Amino acid sequence: MKLAIIACVGKNLELGLNNDLIWHLPSDLKYFKKVTLGHTVIMGENTFKSLPGVLKNRHNIVLTKSTKDDFPDTIEVLHSIEEFIDKYKDKDELIFVIGGTSIYKQFIDLVDTLYLTEVDNESQADVYFPKFDKSLYTKEIVGSGNDNDIKFNFVIYRRI
Repeated sequence: MKLAIIACVGKNLELGLNNDLIWHLPSDLKYFKKVTLGHTVIMGENTFKSLPGVLKNRHNIVLTKSTKDDFPDTIEVLHSIEEFIDKYKDKDELIFVIGGTSIYKQFIDLVDTLYLTEVDNESQADVYFPKFDKSLYTKEIVGSGNDNDIKFNFVIYRRI
């Protein structure tokens, strides 16, 4: 199993406000889809509830204390990071951690790659991406954009 995180963050690592994205960047949503398509994605319950539905053409896992009955049949429900690791440790696949904050915090030290859309902006937020030591990673800007007068870069951090 290879783990990667994907997120869109502001200058102060802002992630969201009121269980929603801060910035609505069509280019970022297209990038997210392109990068995660065909892969497994793991998320917390609040992140799942913030989505318009099950992410198509991806295996969706929700990490939650809730029961399987609370989710569509196509969703795999797991109850702890340990259960996830035990089940997927021998799988030869790339799995994307897609949020939210508590899920990112649980996985940040386990991933080798971070796919961050770094927004050149600050905003009010109530959830933040966990701080990480950038000196432990190489940084590659793989693209940039400007949606609704908001500039951003697509950045891949790879653990050294």
